[in-house]
Amino acid sequence: MKIEATLFAGVAGFFLVTDVLYAVWSRDPTGTAALTISFLMALLVAFFFATNYRRKGLRPEDRGDGKVHERSGPVDFFSPHSIWPPLTAAGMALLALGVVFGLWLFLIGMGVALAGVFGMVFQYARVQS
Repeated sequence: MKIEATLFAGVAGFFLVTDVLYAVWSRDPTGTAALTISFLMALLVAFFFATNYRRKGLRPEDRGDGKVHERSGPVDFFSPHSIWPPLTAAGMALLALGVVFGLWLFLIGMGVALAGVFGMVFQYARVQS
């Protein structure tokens, strides 16, 4: 993940330079804010990749002598019968429609989306007694 971290750090650097130049020459707060957010998001992804590289080291596909069988096996755990992802998607759809049709629908969508996100986060949380 070292290559990915370097790539996204370069993207973040591009957005930083562009943001500074845009802020100085245009004095437009909207574009400056958008470029600042783009810089921060690229920096967050670069930080994630760099942290994973430091924790886990090189992956088999990053090494010249890596073999295909080194990446075989289960990828991760995915909940097979969870209602929370469709509920979150419905909430996000209502949020988007709320931007068009009114605050009341936006607030309903916010409630549905938050319920779906909290459901996914705490789906497998067990209370120890």
